[in-house]
Amino acid sequence: MHLSSTLLILLITTTSLHHPFTAALPLSTNSRWIVNDGGGGDRVKLSCVNWVSHLDAVVAEGLSKQPVDMISKKILNMGFNCVRLTYPLFLFTNDSLGSVTVRQSLKNLGLIESIAGFQANNPSFIDLPLIKAFQEVVASLDRNNVMMILDNQISKPGWCCSDFDGNGFFGDRYFDPDVWLKGLSKVATMFSNSTNVVGMSLRNELRGPKQNVSVWYRYMQKGAEAVHAANPNVLVILSGLSYDKDLSFIQAQDVNVTFSNKLVFEAHWYGFSNSEEWESGNPNQVCGRIVDNIMGKSGFLLEKGYPLFISEWGVDLRGTNENDNRYLNCFMAWAADHDLDWAIWTLAGSYYYREGVVGMEEFYGVLNWDWCGPRNSSFLDKISAIQTPFQGPGLSNIRPHKVIFHPATGLCVKRQSFFKPLTLGPCTEAEGWDYTQRKTLTIKGTYYCLQTDGVGKTAKLGLICTDNSSKWEAISASKLHLSSKTNNGTVVCLDVDSENNIVTNSCRCLANDNMCDPSSQWFKIINITTGAGAESYSRVDAILQTLGANLFG
Repeated sequence: MHLSSTLLILLITTTSLHHPFTAALPLSTNSRWIVNDGGGGDRVKLSCVNWVSHLDAVVAEGLSKQPVDMISKKILNMGFNCVRLTYPLFLFTNDSLGSVTVRQSLKNLGLIESIAGFQANNPSFIDLPLIKAFQEVVASLDRNNVMMILDNQISKPGWCCSDFDGNGFFGDRYFDPDVWLKGLSKVATMFSNSTNVVGMSLRNELRGPKQNVSVWYRYMQKGAEAVHAANPNVLVILSGLSYDKDLSFIQAQDVNVTFSNKLVFEAHWYGFSNSEEWESGNPNQVCGRIVDNIMGKSGFLLEKGYPLFISEWGVDLRGTNENDNRYLNCFMAWAADHDLDWAIWTLAGSYYYREGVVGMEEFYGVLNWDWCGPRNSSFLDKISAIQTPFQGPGLSNIRPHKVIFHPATGLCVKRQSFFKPLTLGPCTEAEGWDYTQRKTLTIKGTYYCLQTDGVGKTAKLGLICTDNSSKWEAISASKLHLSSKTNNGTVVCLDVDSENNIVTNSCRCLANDNMCDPSSQWFKIINITTGAGAESYSRVDAILQTLGANLFG
């Protein structure tokens, strides 16, 4: 066979490995994974964005700025497949509130400009009762094939949250458990025919002086049963205590419900929760310490056989908050390593009315103030790697392998071509690696191993993989530095230069220094069982090596 013919067959074969995937709903759970019931039990990764509909106006934000279907399409175009749609409980349990029209709700807050915006962009909404307006948002997301998690964010409409806002825990002023159970049943029933409503989150951020583990079990189990009885198709999502940062009590006592394969747990992680640590501590030590804490408080659920949905996380998307930037790199490494389902806060580029401010801009919003486009396109590029699954049942029959992930960019180590240096590129095009017991990183299906050639030198691929320059170990408190030794004994760490080429440099910021930025040297070796990029490369390599042997050997 001629070389050109072989390469043509290769191109056809490797290209055919890439195939689109559409979730076949409804969803269920298979151990720690969320899977599709209607599609053979394949993994479905929730990569969601929070769309706020629980504030004082009690209508989904942004509808004065853009037509509802346009917003739904923007969500998909930004790479999200899901919305966590928030609502206040009283919208469904207080008939007087639910029957107020959108126009009247906005008028009551003095939002004359928002009324004009609705008339221009969503005129069919303006005189709908608030409960009908919520249904229309769900209908739009349904039409555009966006999955939805309906989230009971709060009881009384308004901004969430504080310990003493009356919405925090069962028995608080605005949180009557019986009213809550009634509301959950009503919401689950109302949207039982909406195919893309795939889950219901029972209550956001339980908190405050009344929070109590035994009361949590009593009512969260009742809430789970109420939702499942009304709509057995949806995932039932349970939040923890202390603003959804603590589920550690599940280690001692499991949740007891009558149904199976529908329970998911949710947790939250923001940089501002540990702002003083990020500001004054060494990033490696802070990242390692916080991740260990999160694994003890909620991450253990993955090993226990439950999906963990990080239903709120996010950063100031102007990129000027150094604490958020440090947190983000740590979050990216953790989310990729565990291939977590998640929902970012938030879609909203601005609010009608928040905490007394009209038209407040939201710098955590993935859309800009007028909801016309992304606030930060480079951020969306960065998180695109964690929007698709790395692991889980089905989707692909490729051999398991690993990729080397760079959380600061959201890219993975790849080759520009078969004969050029290693660089960073999309993880779908990454090299597939084996990480051996001898701590060598070898490209899957080849004899090539990753080696250091010295400080400031380009990392290289070699065939003699027995010396120190071929051994790589995760070091530092964050376990995000990949370290090796040159043949003269100098310790180096994998790094990225200004052109995204993979190099090795002296290891930075390992301890104590709180002003140092280690992000270019943070890498994570993560497991891959889905996707085709690495498998295609390894097959190409194997054939090229065979061709080379036949042609030149």
